[in-house]
Amino acid sequence: DELAFCTRRYTNRVAVDLAKKLVQIAPDSFDKVLLCPGGTGAIGMALKLARIATGRHKTISMWDSFHGASLDAISIGGEAIFRQDMGPMMPGTEHAPPPDEYRCIFGCAGRGGCDMTCAGYIEYMLEKEGDIAAVIAEPIRSTPYIPKPEYWQIIRKACDRHGALLIFDEVPHCLGRTGKMFTFQNFDVEPDMVVIGKGLGGGIFPLAALIVRKGLDLAKTRALGHYTHEKSPVGCAAALATINYIEKNKLAEHARNLGNYALSQLKKMQDRHPLIGDVRGLGLFLGVELVKDRVTKERAVNEAEAVMYAALSRGLSFKITMGNIITLTPSLVITREEMDQALNILEDSIAEIETEFTLLKD
Repeated sequence: DELAFCTRRYTNRVAVDLAKKLVQIAPDSFDKVLLCPGGTGAIGMALKLARIATGRHKTISMWDSFHGASLDAISIGGEAIFRQDMGPMMPGTEHAPPPDEYRCIFGCAGRGGCDMTCAGYIEYMLEKEGDIAAVIAEPIRSTPYIPKPEYWQIIRKACDRHGALLIFDEVPHCLGRTGKMFTFQNFDVEPDMVVIGKGLGGGIFPLAALIVRKGLDLAKTRALGHYTHEKSPVGCAAALATINYIEKNKLAEHARNLGNYALSQLKKMQDRHPLIGDVRGLGLFLGVELVKDRVTKERAVNEAEAVMYAALSRGLSFKITMGNIITLTPSLVITREEMDQALNILEDSIAEIETEFTLLKD
């Protein structure tokens, strides 16, 4: 109760309790934890452990992905705003198209819907490269796309066949937001490592964790982390309190039920507003894509920004992803009444901007 700081060379009871709790809530195949002050650092630890475990250094990750802003993280990341004009990235960081059914570059819409060509392409890369250490990805992106469960199931089997590890970055949506304690549990698949963060500190303290399956405790003589505040007693206490609150109040179940309701309301909203090209969601992780035309799917970038500020003036705050995708990630304790209020503000704002931009065209 009195220890506010613990040097990284030692551990402390609160950090040990947190590690045990994370192993307890994870599937039985996970049994080791490393803590870290932030998600980007935890991603770096996962990359280093993958090299040690496989003796390889190459990775496959997704274009448009985000794993942090450090050099190793932007090397596996796929956003130009972080990578462009930065000079050489880390070697061996291969990229694949993401599982974006709405804007599939493999043309799945013309074949009647997603046929997992994108997942097959990952296996093609694994086979052709032959020495990939890990596939590292966000199980769902924030929130341009949410793949079908078969996508990750195919990739899990492909990794096993080709001796590669599967690493999931769940920093933005771990611990109940998607209706499960871990996002990957929605897909009936288990990675070899999972990185969690953001919500782990309860929105109070920056903290992340790398949780790995049995058999990956292979770096006893190496320093994968070595961060000053990696075993912060204060941060670990915040994380334990957060997890206990989520469990006690059944917030994962709440997120699943309220998220399903919100998604159904957003789909009805889509029917009423041509500006909405697509909606998608998993629990309280929701996305609304705005387009100028539903046939061409041209991104409604200016309209999305205008909707954001119109909503902000009414008391609703959210962020825009990829220029035109409204990302709704409310607090896990949001009530249905508050959700209805937020959705009403969003619809009023969309209606206002539809009218405004129609008048501008005329």
